[in-house]
Amino acid sequence: MENTPIIELKGVTISHEQGTLLTDVDLRVMPGEFVYLIGKSGAGKTSLLRTLYGDHPIDRGEASVCGFDLTRLRRRQVPMLRRKVGIVFQNFRLLKDRNVYDNLAFVLRATGWKRADMDKQIVDTLRAVGIADKADASVYHLSEGEQQRVGIARALINNPDLVLADEPTGNLDPATSSDIIQLLVDINRTTHTTMLISTHDFMMIDKYQSRMLVCENGTAHDPSADGGK
Repeated sequence: MENTPIIELKGVTISHEQGTLLTDVDLRVMPGEFVYLIGKSGAGKTSLLRTLYGDHPIDRGEASVCGFDLTRLRRRQVPMLRRKVGIVFQNFRLLKDRNVYDNLAFVLRATGWKRADMDKQIVDTLRAVGIADKADASVYHLSEGEQQRVGIARALINNPDLVLADEPTGNLDPATSSDIIQLLVDINRTTHTTMLISTHDFMMIDKYQSRMLVCENGTAHDPSADGGK
């Protein structure tokens, strides 16, 4: 339902072996939104994203993503969550021993697609990210910008409801960074896929303005909901 948040966290605490990372996190993202998650390095952005895609547990509070209650999420449910959540990484995390097509086919096979349907899905997704001519290319022969487009294609290949991108322009030059953010903005506008983009690239935030969530002082919050504090 359009009025049901795709991400909702209430009073959430996240910890790791060295101690508490984030406390009293209250966040809400609605379907179809394009939202930035900002904060300094070490502020907890990556840990928060890992929590949202089921890779890091919650200590206390309430949290739901794409209809899954993260406080009750079992290991066997994580693959089901990740069919609804696409993930884009800063360092791409592509299979370097395979070509572009095989990187995407690997994801489709792992999520139960029939071989007869895979070709069209891969071709359509590569076209959507602007590299339809790179299906047979080795990952080693791609520029960093092209590798990130493959990373975005991998995140989109299952038609997710939500894309989480962790510093997607962190390894890219300014011109390529602009192209990548523009691509994510265009995908959001044309498909209404919800986007949560972690970044500290304020040039891109200023160029492609949208709502922001902030990680700082051991918590994460929405400045628009608390008077900009």
